[in-house]
Amino acid sequence: MNAFDVSKPIAIGADHAGFEYKQAIKTWLQQKGFTIKDFGTHSTTSVDYPDFAHPVAAFVESGEAAFGILLCGSGNGVAITANKHQHVRAGLCWDNDVAKLIRMHNDANIICLPARFIALTLAQELIETFMTTAFEGGRHANRVNKIAC
Repeated sequence: MNAFDVSKPIAIGADHAGFEYKQAIKTWLQQKGFTIKDFGTHSTTSVDYPDFAHPVAAFVESGEAAFGILLCGSGNGVAITANKHQHVRAGLCWDNDVAKLIRMHNDANIICLPARFIALTLAQELIETFMTTAFEGGRHANRVNKIAC
């Protein structure tokens, strides 16, 4: 079961610190039959994370993506950047319970992962949890509706 409309592509982006995980996650998701829109980076050469977080967030914000995945060293830089976009709710995840809660309570539509601090297998598990966890709505919808400026 997927909580998102996965007939749409999944947007993914990373800086140099997240490049190797991005490549592995992209392959893993494609092997599962998902369509991926890769916004880069395309190497481990040092780059600026906003250059990749903004296009992913814009694609999610436009409704063209099912959801987004962003990676950088800490996950925090891409989360801060993505959250500058209206209707984007990017959540930083390092734990399976957090992955569930950002979906259930915050209706997150981008998962941000700290490539330097979690194993690739955990990153994949967090994405799986994120993808399959539905937003609870109810009292949480009232809170989410107060986020936008």
